[in-house]
Amino acid sequence: MAKYVIRARIEIDGEVEKSDIIGAIFGFTEGMFGEEFDLRDLQDKGRIGRISVDIKPEKGKTVGEILIPSNLDRVETALLGAMIEGIEKVGPYQAKIQVIDIVDIRAEKLKKIMERASELAKKFFVEKTPDLKEVLGFISESVRIA
Repeated sequence: MAKYVIRARIEIDGEVEKSDIIGAIFGFTEGMFGEEFDLRDLQDKGRIGRISVDIKPEKGKTVGEILIPSNLDRVETALLGAMIEGIEKVGPYQAKIQVIDIVDIRAEKLKKIMERASELAKKFFVEKTPDLKEVLGFISESVRIA
């Protein structure tokens, strides 16, 4: 499971396929910081996950979202986000990529766990202090049965 997910918006001045976008990402970043930060190697080692691209044609353009799961640290993940923002072309078309969020998956999961724990505590550990009438009624019933 990834620690972070880079969410980026992409807009291309022409119609392209998902594979063109993924190819542009790998091609642009290849060799930029040597073998240590080569996306293919990082993917092979499980440091980044499968890049997901969701696109749709819109008035002769292609718009969509890119998701890149990352097991890199925060600084390296931010660097990767900045690197993909540097892509200016996808195929023969001008392109603009903007990172809109870097989601800390662990923090999101922790938030959900805390919310659920609070719900469970409210549901199962609500202590109701019986009032005097209830206590006296319980004792009276116990005496009658015995």
